[in-house]
Amino acid sequence: MSGLVFALGAVIVVITAANVVFTLVLPRRPAGIERLSLVVNRLVRIAFLAVSRSVKRYEIKDALMAPAAPVALLAQLVVWLGFFVIGYACMLERTTHTFSGAFTQAAVALFSVGTSHGGGPSSRWLDIAAGATWAIVVTLQIAYLPSLYDAFNRRETLVAMLESRAGLPAWGPEVLARHQLVGIVDALPDFYSDWEQWAADLAESHTTYPVLLLFRSPEPWYSWVVGLLAVLDGAAMHLALSPDGASSQARLCLRMGFTALNRIAKTLGWPVDPDPNPEGPISLTFEEFEEAVKMLDEIGFPMELSAEEAWPNFRGWRVNYESNAYRLADRVLAPPAPWSGPRRHLRSGPVAPRRPPQRSPGAKTVAAHRPEAVTARARKGRRTAGADEAG
Repeated sequence: MSGLVFALGAVIVVITAANVVFTLVLPRRPAGIERLSLVVNRLVRIAFLAVSRSVKRYEIKDALMAPAAPVALLAQLVVWLGFFVIGYACMLERTTHTFSGAFTQAAVALFSVGTSHGGGPSSRWLDIAAGATWAIVVTLQIAYLPSLYDAFNRRETLVAMLESRAGLPAWGPEVLARHQLVGIVDALPDFYSDWEQWAADLAESHTTYPVLLLFRSPEPWYSWVVGLLAVLDGAAMHLALSPDGASSQARLCLRMGFTALNRIAKTLGWPVDPDPNPEGPISLTFEEFEEAVKMLDEIGFPMELSAEEAWPNFRGWRVNYESNAYRLADRVLAPPAPWSGPRRHLRSGPVAPRRPPQRSPGAKTVAAHRPEAVTARARKGRRTAGADEAG
């Protein structure tokens, strides 16, 4: 019986050690035993959502959700510690002859680097192994943190820059509108190129280190999910409305963008259609698209096609990324931006970005523009308290 318990403990220790190595050292999408970290992340996220459920204002919800990522990292350490204690306790049971003594010796050995030898000389090598195991795990975790924060900083740089380009919260049509209003439409190719590279980096970092999905932006109304969705919508509208005038970089940005979303969705275990029907249904309605096109027409954005003519092409692009973007925005509790889908844990509808007034010497000031926010229950044009939360 003791031999069987020892073997069970050895299996637990080996599997846990493999999970540590695959999570902290091996740069690849989690699979098999590596998915233990995803389970820990999910449980932590659910706990924080439960805490924030009674709060109405989005800024407060964001503040309550912010510690989820560091707590998930600590919880991951605790889980590993628990499995190592159980595993080494099973291996030590045959020398201590009691499970309570074995658990005590395993815990002390892990924390004190093998200074307890209650089971006699025959257990010393297990005490040393337990102490060395935990020292290595903590060292790897410390080395793992700079990689996480480096990836986080790379992600947030372009997201912060997006405020002046797409509003706050970000919105696809606003990307095109703001470039037109300040006369920098010629800068859009470089803009799309930067976001193509950003999306490639996102696809690598957020599948290798899924805990990054829990890291929130420093400002409540910033969001990498909403930002990427806005850029993709802007590029899709540009290609649909001006097929000849739009840069080829818009197409490359779109492809890398929805590829990144697909890879993250696969990491989370969500079903992904690799080749969706371009004529398939999307949640965004033609009426919403037409209203945005009208807004662009009013400010003089160059368009070659009407809303009716452009809609099939826009829908053909959006079907590639809409469902995954909506699901991710809901999962990370992203700001309720227009065209970003519903939020199960928010009580207000989308909040449109505020556009600052356009001023120039000797010219008439163009008033600030901000469409109404609508309730989540029905699109009846009713204003909500959320309309004053974005600032």
